[in-house]
Amino acid sequence: MAVATKNPAAPSWTRRLRTPRLYFGVLIILVWGLGPFYWMAVTAFRDPDYTFDNTPWPTHLTMENFRNAFDTSRGNDFGRALINSFVIGSITTVLALIIGIFAAYALARLTFRGKYLVSGLILSASMFPVVVLVTPLFQLFTNIGWIGEYQAMIIPNISFVLPMTVYILASFFTELPWELEEAARIDGASKLQAFRLVMLPLAAPAVFTTAILAFIAAVNEYLLARLLSSGSTEPVTVAIARFSGNNPVVPPYAAIMAAGTIVTIPLVTMVLIFQRRIISGLTAGGVKS
Repeated sequence: MAVATKNPAAPSWTRRLRTPRLYFGVLIILVWGLGPFYWMAVTAFRDPDYTFDNTPWPTHLTMENFRNAFDTSRGNDFGRALINSFVIGSITTVLALIIGIFAAYALARLTFRGKYLVSGLILSASMFPVVVLVTPLFQLFTNIGWIGEYQAMIIPNISFVLPMTVYILASFFTELPWELEEAARIDGASKLQAFRLVMLPLAAPAVFTTAILAFIAAVNEYLLARLLSSGSTEPVTVAIARFSGNNPVVPPYAAIMAAGTIVTIPLVTMVLIFQRRIISGLTAGGVKS
């Protein structure tokens, strides 16, 4: 008597539903993540008289909002704020990488007393609430005359992005094959040469990822920048919050949306272009061989 067997090649109902559910989940994530940015861009290109129009596609297109964003006659120096943010973000990123690379390499490669305590302190620093530091930093920088200077924002930003820098790079350095460093030492290279010529190039994906994330974090900081900056050094986060229009009672929402679009588009474009490097850097060292 023949026994009917189930055809393993025949797709089950769960397998048939798997693809639609996957696409539906991706669609929800895209709408959730890109929906606010899309609406900001639509409002930025819309005539100011139709700012509160609920039409989901661009209507009454104009470039007036972008001209208003860069208009300095109302006290909005948005172009200067863009330069300030780039300067603050770039210097913060470079200094955090220089310190973070050596700190992460030491935590991953060296064995010393209190190693895990140091790692725990670095991670705990990333969870420290920024608002607690506002008053002491303001008092300190007032006493030494740093209020309104670039260093008043760069130094706190370094302390905020440095734990993330060390954490990402230490995880990557831990998984690098140390035999390559030992081979370089046998060939006559010093410890610094082996690190600079062999290990550091291998860590390029993680360094690149960390640089992007550190730059974005530094540019997006608002609380301390609002209190420690002045008109000539304020970044875009503060400048957009201080936007003023013809009517002092009604905020210029359309110009604010245009300014936000100008700031967001380069960051989104950079992430989309280098997404493969970012993902490879974040996942590097995540699986032990």
